[in-house]
Amino acid sequence: MTSPVRAPRSLVAAGAVVFLVAVGLVLLMVVRPSSASPSGQVSSGSGASAPAEDSADVGFARDMSIHHQQAVEMAFIVRDRTDDEDVRRLAYDIINTQANQRGMMLGWLETWGRPKSSDRPPMGWMGHTAAPGADGALMPGMATDTELDRLRAAGGRDAEVLFLRLMTVHHRAGAEMAQAAADAAGTEEIRNLAAGMARAQESEIALMADMLKARGAQP
Repeated sequence: MTSPVRAPRSLVAAGAVVFLVAVGLVLLMVVRPSSASPSGQVSSGSGASAPAEDSADVGFARDMSIHHQQAVEMAFIVRDRTDDEDVRRLAYDIINTQANQRGMMLGWLETWGRPKSSDRPPMGWMGHTAAPGADGALMPGMATDTELDRLRAAGGRDAEVLFLRLMTVHHRAGAEMAQAAADAAGTEEIRNLAAGMARAQESEIALMADMLKARGAQP
């Protein structure tokens, strides 16, 4: 079994605060009137029905929480490895957006009464059957432990280019996962969040391609 993704202390503290806020917001949503999905499943916001353990909703919330955790970790690393304003601004955007989204997903799992971790293969809910990769890569698109160590050791332009390349690959896999959840999820909450994630990550992929080009590098 691969080791869990490592997170800096600042991420752990920030994640705890975001998680508590997200849980509170999710709990407030249970008082809304019930709504039905296109498949007829009652939205989890009504409190009348929670997504099944093997649903796309639960699988996505778990897997994307892990995926986001590493994206935030990489953003924290590059923030401290460069003085470039554009790269640092992108890193802050990723930290703020994905830490908040991760807190929301963990909050929904809490509300649904579903464990935040599972022995199920990652991304099995979207038809992936491959086991986690070697060297700490838990899902497609995720950086390996060796790649994270390289990022920690780099500085300046080298750190910027490596970060942009790793995050581009990370976002591509994340956008694919998000689109699958937007298409397959039974709850309005997950469908809306996933669709927004897919659009945002595709936009950031285009932005990072321009940033790499400006640095004389290829994705």
